[in-house]
Amino acid sequence: MKKLSAALLLLATTAYAQPYDNSMTEDAIKKRIAPIGAVYFEGDKAAVAEVPTGPRTGEQVYQGACFACHGTGALGAPKSADDWAPRLAKGADTLLSHAINGFNAMPPRGTCMDCSDDEISAAIDFMSKK
Repeated sequence: MKKLSAALLLLATTAYAQPYDNSMTEDAIKKRIAPIGAVYFEGDKAAVAEVPTGPRTGEQVYQGACFACHGTGALGAPKSADDWAPRLAKGADTLLSHAINGFNAMPPRGTCMDCSDDEISAAIDFMSKK
């Protein structure tokens, strides 16, 4: 009788101690293997992001592409009007050329590859007056 009781106790403890694995449920598996995107063929209507109809303002360019460096001063990027003064003293054409072609630690177009020259100029005007 002792052996039977011990065996039942061992069996009950083993069955109880096994944790339930939620990652193997059918819903969890479906969620893991679900597609992350969709493919649209010609003629299908896809959700289209709103495309700007005109040039962006200097503030929009600054917020989208310039803030990471010019908002924090990373790698010596000018943040305030005082920081901009020596750069503005070199002339607007030189400053615009540096912004478009890159200069020192600043990459060409400040990584805003879809910005026009006018948008870059507007961003410079916005930043230098902050």
